[in-house]
Order: sequence, then structure tokens, then C-alpha cells
Amino acid sequence: MTTTADLPVAVIGAGPTGLAAAAHLIEHGLEPLVLEAGPTAATAVAQWAHVRLFSTWGEVVDPAAEKLLAPTGWARPAPDSCPSGGEWAKQYLQPLADVLGDRVRLGARVTGVSRTGRDRIVDADRDQQPFVVHLTRADGGEERIFARAVIDASGTWATPSPAGGSGLPALGEKAAADRITYRVPDLKDPAVRARYASKRTAVIGSGASAFTALADLADVATSDTGAGTKSVWILRRGMSGSTFGGGTADQLPARGALGLAAKASVDEGHAHAVTGFRTEAIERDADGRLLLVGEDGRRLDPVDEVIVLTGFRPDLGFLDELRLGLDERLQAPTALAPLIDPNQHSCGTVYPHGHRELSHPEAGIYLVGMKSYGRAPTFLAMTGYEQVRSVAAALAGDREAADRVELTLPETGVCGGSGLFDDPAAAQGDTGGCCATPQPALIQLGTGAPETAGDEAPVGGCCSS
Repeated sequence: MTTTADLPVAVIGAGPTGLAAAAHLIEHGLEPLVLEAGPTAATAVAQWAHVRLFSTWGEVVDPAAEKLLAPTGWARPAPDSCPSGGEWAKQYLQPLADVLGDRVRLGARVTGVSRTGRDRIVDADRDQQPFVVHLTRADGGEERIFARAVIDASGTWATPSPAGGSGLPALGEKAAADRITYRVPDLKDPAVRARYASKRTAVIGSGASAFTALADLADVATSDTGAGTKSVWILRRGMSGSTFGGGTADQLPARGALGLAAKASVDEGHAHAVTGFRTEAIERDADGRLLLVGEDGRRLDPVDEVIVLTGFRPDLGFLDELRLGLDERLQAPTALAPLIDPNQHSCGTVYPHGHRELSHPEAGIYLVGMKSYGRAPTFLAMTGYEQVRSVAAALAGDREAADRVELTLPETGVCGGSGLFDDPAAAQGDTGGCCATPQPALIQLGTGAPETAGDEAPVGGCCSS
């Protein structure tokens, strides 16, 4: 007779945190089953393969995962070098998935999670029932699996926030999807570059990703084939002394460099800033170009393209039959939210946390990785690895290990993931590479900034933006 204890732990997502969770579960003698919606492991990371991380190889390889890889002859790349997303996926994440073998199921999109025979209303014997996970296969077929616990490491990359200033899509935003992107485009790709060269592009957002997009577009504008490339920078707030960050005084030099590059794009006339503008509608003119309409009635001149960089949010729909305890603002676990409030913390000042902060009223379900941060923008790979180490220990009944802190974050952990240090050598300081304090450098707009991304939506890099 099969009991709940004989069932696997379902891990949703084969990204960095999900694969690390599987490694830690195996270390504790528990059987993981990793469910990945995409066709390969780390599908989301592959979508920003051109991004170079600020985190070093020494910081983006999980210790338990490294132990699993060791018998295969795998060796960690130079610990002080910073991989791109593509290098991270090819040299570490895919080999880890290969070692896990049949424990990773690809093309398995989770559509619902509940307690067997219990919707969220029913109390009777609830905690004694196994979890039931519904999924859709790549061939369109449906099935269900049963699990003793569920670790949701699905990230937030697939659910970017909209252009609308109220948190909802602007009127007409969906209809204009052919001219809108929600990621910083890879302007080193000739086909992508041609979409924006000599065009007028609106960039909506005020974080590191927006800075990067402005710098990239300025780089196109100064190229031989980009004459006439212009940006309209849409800011929901007014401009102040802190709009562009701390510049050369920033303790995080790469973040300061991004701000300086964005400021240069404005100062040099490549970008025009529009402040206090909350997008209410997106319309088309007679030529098919887009008109942005603000909540205050302002109508901006037509643009050819729109880049929306307003953050990411978690997809909680398939968890609706579970009893989650989430902060009403961040949509992060209630006990974790005060520790990651972006008004108070950067990724380097978040206190290491584990199963207790990640727990919910529904026992046995954990949101980890970027998804655990809800709408908070800063996340470190090392934080995700510490989360799943603690959660795996708790599921195995080793409370002493689960409560033990085994992580020391760098005091100046770089928030924003990647940025303008495209040359790995330029990102290394005297105290340990990219997530230490790199030596500041004058950033030339002609260098071309890679996209800013995070661990899970970022799945990858140092933090999200």
C-alpha cells in the first residue's frame, strides 16, 4: 500500500532553484519529481542567454548540486568569473538536469495543485492527505500526480507586469502586442536591432532594466546604421536627485554605472524623459504607430515600439485551492515580506531565511526562489539555494539543519543582475568578483549593455530589477 511518505516531493520548475531543491532532497534521502513546462531544463534562462551575470561562478553553483555532478567529472568553471545566462544553462544547469535524469519531466505544465479529495474549504483530515498536482503534457494530454509536499520554484519570468499605471493592462495594450515587448531586447542580434534602429521607442519603467534599455538604444543611435534612433522614457513619478541612482558614489558600482548611462542618454539627446505619466490607454494612429495616453489626459507623440519594464509578478492561479499566507502588497509569504521590502532592502541586506519564513497555513507547500519574493525585485541565487537547503531539511524532519543559517551574503551584493560590465574581467574586484565591489569604470555608451535580469526572471544572474 502506498502511503504519503512513499510519494515524491513535487518540484515545480527546472530552473536554478528548482534543480537545487532536487539535489538537496536527494541528499536527505527524499525523492524529487521536477516538473518543467518548457522543452529543456532552464527554459527561462535560455531566453536571456545573452545576459552576463554579476554573480560569479562561485556564487551560482549550489553545493548539493555540485556533489551530484562530481562523479560525472564535472568541474566548476573559474570561481571568480561571471557567466552569461547561456553559459550558466549550458555548463551547469543542463548537466545537473542530466544527472537527475528521469526525476526531471519536461513539457509538464502544472495547471493546479490541491489536497487529494479536499478543496480549500474542507478541514477534515486535510494535513493527512497527499497533494494532487494536475499537469498538461506537451502533447496536450492531461494527468495528475500525487506528492508528499510541493516546492514551487516556477519563478516570475513568464508574468511581467503591464504598462498600465494601475497595475492592469492599459486599454488597447493587448491589441498592440505586436509592437510591445516586456523584456530588454537583445540589440546585438541583427534582426532585433533592425526592429528598433532609426525608430522612436517608448521605454516604460524606472529601474535598472529601463536604464539598460535606454543605454542600449543610445548605443544603436550612435552606430553607423542607427541614425534617428530615439527613446521616450516614461516615468510614473517625477525626477529627483535619486532618479539615476548614486552614480560614482553608489556602493554598487554596476548599479551606479547603469544610472550614469541612462543619464547620459538623456543628456546627449538620445532619450526624452516624460515624468508623472501613468499610462491609461495605448492607441494606434492611421499609420499603425502607437499613441500613449496618460491618466491625466496627456497624449504623447506617436512611437514605433514600446518596451515595458515595470517588473514581474507571481502566477498564483494554479495554487488557488491551497491555503497560502501571502502579504497583501508583495504577494510574498507573510513572514518573509518584511525582510524583502524593496523600500528597505537590497539583495545584499536581506537576512538569510528558510523554511519558517517560507511556510504557509497549508503545511507542506513552499514557494521558493524568485517566486517567493512575489513582486519584490531583488533576489540572489545564493538566497534561493539557502531557501531550498532549509526546506529540504525541514521536509526530511531535520529541524536543527533546517533552522541553521548556512549563508553569508556579500554586503554589497549587486542588485539588478547584469548591467554594463559585459567584459567578465572588468567585473572583478579585489574581494571576490562580481558580487563583491568591482572597481568602478567609466562606461561608454558604445559598449552595449546586456539586459538586466534576475535569478528566476531574471532566473539567472544576481538579482532581478
